[in-house]
Amino acid sequence: MPGTVGRVPTPSTPVPPQPPTGAGAAGAVLGHPWARTPLGPLESWDPAIRAVVDVLLAAPVPMCLLYGDDFLMLYNDRYAEVIGPRHPGAIGRPAAEVFGEVWHSAGAGEVVERSYRRGEPFLEREAVLPIHRDLGAPGGATFTRCHSPVTDSAGRVAGVLTVLVQTGQVTQQLQSVSDFAAALAGTLTLDDVARVTLRYALGSFDADRVSFVIDEGTNWRTVRRVRGELLDEADERLPPLWRRAVADSSAPVVATARSGVPFLVTDGQPLREAAVDRHDQKIRALAALPLRSGVIRGALAIGYQTPHTWTGTERALLAAVVELVGQAAERARRFETQHGTAQLLQRSMLPEHLPALPRLRVAARYDPGVDGNAAGGDFYDAFTLPTGGLGVVLGDVAGHDVQAAARMGQVRAALRALALTDPRPDAVLGGLDRLVGSLAAEAGTEELFVTVVFGLIDLERQQVTLASAGHPAPLIRRAEPDGSATATYVDLPPGPPLGLGGRPRTVTVPFPAGDSLLMFSDGVVERRWQGLSAGLDGLAAAVAGAGSGDPRALCAVASAAVPGATEDDVAVLAVEHALRPSRSASMEVPAEPTAPSRVRHWLTAQLTEWQVPEQVIGAAVLCTSELTTNALLHAGTAARVEIDLSPERLLVSVADSGTRGQVTRARTDTLSSRGRGLGLIEELSDAWGTDPTVRGSTVWFEILVPPAPPGVGGGLPG
Repeated sequence: MPGTVGRVPTPSTPVPPQPPTGAGAAGAVLGHPWARTPLGPLESWDPAIRAVVDVLLAAPVPMCLLYGDDFLMLYNDRYAEVIGPRHPGAIGRPAAEVFGEVWHSAGAGEVVERSYRRGEPFLEREAVLPIHRDLGAPGGATFTRCHSPVTDSAGRVAGVLTVLVQTGQVTQQLQSVSDFAAALAGTLTLDDVARVTLRYALGSFDADRVSFVIDEGTNWRTVRRVRGELLDEADERLPPLWRRAVADSSAPVVATARSGVPFLVTDGQPLREAAVDRHDQKIRALAALPLRSGVIRGALAIGYQTPHTWTGTERALLAAVVELVGQAAERARRFETQHGTAQLLQRSMLPEHLPALPRLRVAARYDPGVDGNAAGGDFYDAFTLPTGGLGVVLGDVAGHDVQAAARMGQVRAALRALALTDPRPDAVLGGLDRLVGSLAAEAGTEELFVTVVFGLIDLERQQVTLASAGHPAPLIRRAEPDGSATATYVDLPPGPPLGLGGRPRTVTVPFPAGDSLLMFSDGVVERRWQGLSAGLDGLAAAVAGAGSGDPRALCAVASAAVPGATEDDVAVLAVEHALRPSRSASMEVPAEPTAPSRVRHWLTAQLTEWQVPEQVIGAAVLCTSELTTNALLHAGTAARVEIDLSPERLLVSVADSGTRGQVTRARTDTLSSRGRGLGLIEELSDAWGTDPTVRGSTVWFEILVPPAPPGVGGGLPG
């Protein structure tokens, strides 16, 4: 008759790892001091129980006998592999004590107890067991498990025999297809598609090499992943490292993409003619399938360093994967085409270069909203006036289409023309009001909604005069003598938007050396789930807490001040009235392998000549070398390095003319191919960011310069 479940030991901390014995699980089981347990000495074991143990120890699959009311554990070598570091300490101990909380989780100990109590077998297919997380997929391995009651010579249930059979690799691959499809559904660009595909294929197929190719006009571009190698495409912050291939390349993946005919080798040297390094030379088995898409040509290849026979299930799985990749790649190609056109239109209407003045530092930033597939109407501008002042403007034309971008261009051009004639802010906005009213009448619409704030900075009088037409008031960041800073909004009447016949009022506020002015669009502070005042307070707090008043850093801080995504565009413009003039220098970097080394030597010499502290030089050289390398690798074009040194900080920027786009702050702890990546910039700099431009992007970082000891003169600007 079935046994009775007795006391289950109170769970304790799982068994700590112990060094394995040389005799394996069988030797540990037979050598255990069983006399101290309910089983008694080995020589007195019930013959039926001893027979089960003998079978268990010789079995080629994971097996474990859970004996008695306390479920004492006896198991073989394969089961020891499953429980990992719990072996050999688990032998002869109660299962609940060995597994701790895991034993009391759903579908674990309760199943064993039910089989023991009722004397009924239990079978479960595709069970995920979290007992050893180093096996299989994250969270545990997948098994088919069976619990069978074990009777002694008298026919009484004395324990439960557990048998585990790990689910086949192909079955797990099929289960992961849905996860792969979901990941592809979240991709927007071909970079995203390549990154997700390579990561999935390498892990799901347990491959040694995976490559992906797509057409690029008459030529091709390829990207690959190799097992055990840290590459840039594994770094979520940077695009994959694409390589160009000629139209008639002999690489199997390119030939498959070109011809549309699958390629399959089970044992040989499939990459002998196209190998680029030792990883390719080691590949002996390779399968390449073409993408199935009407607008894009490409292929995916899976390779192994050992002979590999492709089963029918594996081929079907690979075909399904390629089908998904083809659909995602086609969608990404369409998105990139539309997105690139819209963003090029948007940015081509913004100033490519902002004024460089000795005492006024200017920076701006524009980021598209959630729908980066459309052009928007946010704009900024900064320009010198005949009077010697600086005109600064930030505005927003309602809409996210080509028409909004075109009107934005009209308003920006008209504003500059008006300001060059009469720079008074109220006069400029008055003229713009008449222009917008005329454009609305011409279009026969009352929905032409335009807001703008315009300021005139007078450096001699150390003041700024502002006027607004329905736009949020700017922030003034003031540096205090004790090194702290405050940020307050200018008490500026917003007035009605342009085109409604409003009469803008002007406000003049002090703008002494050390202060910074920040203009922004409503996309910076507005979020659906919170009030506008919360966004404004968050922006002011972030600007006040910034490490310095440097305009580029303030733009980055302001863009990220309010958490959460916005559906609107984000435009920010900042101006700093510097305490003292800064020094600047620049270097054109050719797209060749020796360029990073040349940049390091040039930067070291320049900063040493300026008597910058050594610790700042070392950090700056490391960061600049990394940014230069990334620019040359991913943009594939020449770059420009600019340095700007003030008494307070060193600012370094690296601009390329490629199409890399924005570098995000996600996963900055991930390493790049050179073992550092942007995590290094995050660690060594006080602030960093990226600024998309019309023809590429600029990545910059800022390092604060420690004050010189009293009596020690430096070569910094005075």
